[in-house]
Amino acid sequence: MSVTTERARLHTTIGPLGLLLIVLLGGCAEEPLPQRPITREDCLRTVKLEDLPGALRQCDRVVAAFPKDPGPLNERFLLHTLAGNTTAACRDIARATVLAAAVPKNKLDPILRQDLEVRRSSCADDAPARPGG
Repeated sequence: MSVTTERARLHTTIGPLGLLLIVLLGGCAEEPLPQRPITREDCLRTVKLEDLPGALRQCDRVVAAFPKDPGPLNERFLLHTLAGNTTAACRDIARATVLAAAVPKNKLDPILRQDLEVRRSSCADDAPARPGG
């Protein structure tokens, strides 16, 4: 049997719509969805209290993507606080406060600046008393 005869037999058995379907399905491959770039607001965008570890991992990625921005550290403070990890929360606020101090006053959101001050103060109030002072 020749190739031409085989094709003709296949064509009459399946029909033109069947061939079209085979070609279309054979050429289909699912493309991955494009990933949205990470933004500084992603720390608290989709927080679910039942998945605090997942929210912290997401916020860790934001902090890593914006290492000189005090905002994500301020937001991660909230997540650490909700998780009961005041040591990590206060470490984030201390670092965020240092970063914010390097930003001119008129360039940093005044609400963020106030949040940092209040949270830094709460960490100082919660710190254990040091021996001798």
